[in-house]
Amino acid sequence: MSFFSEEKASELREIFFESAQELLQALNEEGLELEKRPGDTEVVRGVRRTVHTLKGDSAACGYRELSELAHELEDVLTPELAQRSNGSLAEVVLAAADTFEAMLTAYRGSKQPPTGDELRVQIHRLTRPEAKQVAQPFEPKFQWSEYERLAITDAAGRGQAVYHVALGIDPGCALRAAAVQLARNVLEEMGAVLAMHPEANTDNVSLIEAALASERGKDWIARRCHIPTVVSRILVDAVMPAPAGSEPHAEESHPAAGGAASLSGAGENLLRVDAERIDAVLNLVGELIIGKSMLHQSMTEFDRRFPKDALRGKFADALAFQARVLNDLQKSVMKIRMVPVEQLFRRFPRVVRDVARAAGKDVELVIAGEDTDLDKSILDLLAEPLAHLVRNAVDHGIESPEERRAAGKPAQGTVRLNAFHQGNQVIIEMSDDGRGIDRAKVVAKAVERGVITAEEAAKLTEAEGLNLIFQSGLSTAEQVTNISGRGVGMDVVKSVLDRLKATISIETRPGQGTRFFLKVPLTLAIIKALLFRAADKLYAVPLGSVVEITRAVEAEIHRVDGHEVLQLRDQVLTLVRLQKLSRQESKGADKKLFIVVIAFAERKFGLVVDRLVGEEELVIKAMDDHLVATDLVSGASILGDGTVVLILNVAAVVERLARSQPEGVQA
Repeated sequence: MSFFSEEKASELREIFFESAQELLQALNEEGLELEKRPGDTEVVRGVRRTVHTLKGDSAACGYRELSELAHELEDVLTPELAQRSNGSLAEVVLAAADTFEAMLTAYRGSKQPPTGDELRVQIHRLTRPEAKQVAQPFEPKFQWSEYERLAITDAAGRGQAVYHVALGIDPGCALRAAAVQLARNVLEEMGAVLAMHPEANTDNVSLIEAALASERGKDWIARRCHIPTVVSRILVDAVMPAPAGSEPHAEESHPAAGGAASLSGAGENLLRVDAERIDAVLNLVGELIIGKSMLHQSMTEFDRRFPKDALRGKFADALAFQARVLNDLQKSVMKIRMVPVEQLFRRFPRVVRDVARAAGKDVELVIAGEDTDLDKSILDLLAEPLAHLVRNAVDHGIESPEERRAAGKPAQGTVRLNAFHQGNQVIIEMSDDGRGIDRAKVVAKAVERGVITAEEAAKLTEAEGLNLIFQSGLSTAEQVTNISGRGVGMDVVKSVLDRLKATISIETRPGQGTRFFLKVPLTLAIIKALLFRAADKLYAVPLGSVVEITRAVEAEIHRVDGHEVLQLRDQVLTLVRLQKLSRQESKGADKKLFIVVIAFAERKFGLVVDRLVGEEELVIKAMDDHLVATDLVSGASILGDGTVVLILNVAAVVERLARSQPEGVQA
């Protein structure tokens, strides 16, 4: 990294981390493909290309440990080895993906990366499966004598770098007696051997250490010290670094140069932009939308004051042009934030494979709708809840092969992921063909844990009973595993979806399987909303949640189980008053009311409002907790005239409605 300024080096590292994540995902996918087609030459070559790119990129950024480990893996990625490894090469590739990810995490946090010893052992076993033992922990321990230290100092004074080279001998080495001489021959090709221990060949040598004076770089030395079937571990540390100003030979700069090219040259038509910059632009677009609303109101007032003024037409044309361009700008910025759900789905084949193996099951993952676009911020937040659902489906939903055969099912279970647009929402469907959810068992467990009473349980609908699985600590699993069964994951699913203003519904058939439907908004930044007034406050609800608007009189409202209800055609609609009507207002039986019918998940309810204001495109602004003391408000927006409108959290209103029996909901 000394070839770059600190600013350039930091920028290169950021590009590296982004591209490395894509390479790791590709490595996972190639490992899974190699598992299906163990001897396929093209798959092995694809893995090798991915590892080679990761090696070069990490070397360019100065991440020596990762580069060296990738180099060791690259050496064994040959079609010949793949054909005779009986599928074990795929295991090594997947283990490498995990190890590389742990190293990248450490590098990001400026921490010491893991050694990768376990992966090295797996690589060693792959190349020499007959070896029963592995090398002991690798710690060079020889102390140089006074004479040797003088030789090292003298070499450094002549402008040479001096390296402590430690070579671990392969436990299965058949040439152990000749290992010392072989190592000496290799070292003498690279410089002057100032000291070496042991000095002569021996039958029980396990570690060779040397002091080497060389003009070469240590990465180049480490690569040349690799003696197949003889040396399995290599460590090169500088004892005396080269004097300042001396440059390494061209050979050692090749990996870095190649890595830099791969970082900057790939995808010339792609431009990586920090998400915060896009958010800043989107926020400015939101401010422009508010400004457009202000101009529109000013124009309305101008029309009223000067109805015959000749400038009216010019103003109207200018405003229409501005509105059209602003609308196109908003859509363009929103499209920048949109990414295909493939970026989310592609991580789950590995999850399904690992969980199925741990549980002793055979499970296939089928993916559809990968091209469906979704806001990047929402996509990132969906990763955790969807991972919980997928793991639960494999661990608890899918039966063992024996159970499935006994039930007349194929031994291999299936988990499906699908995504598609529905209005201004995206539906993500996760389903399995397993044993299904036992609703009676869920309800009984909830009563046992004190989540609900037996009387409340008797009144639950089918959907309400199933939704109890989202309660914290509630699980119907027969046993707790390392994967699931503690009743924690589903609670996380619900809390994340509530934060996203998303909903989840369940369909299940005992013995046939379960479907989860996640309904998420396309974006959290700008919404179309219905504005209304209730108790002298201005509120808004997302227009997509509004089913219809109706009128009623007080005489048509009845009270059942502590809730106000209204007979709307063939259904009974529960009503919510955002605040009790003021005493000054008439409560006569003939008083007309507006009822806004809201749909949320499988439920409908009616908001009793004083006056409808109209539809408006709102830019959502987050609200600090000290400004709004209720969870019923998810955010706020500012209208063109400066009026603040509160945006209702529909999910919180439904939850409050379900657990309380008020005359009105206070907001």
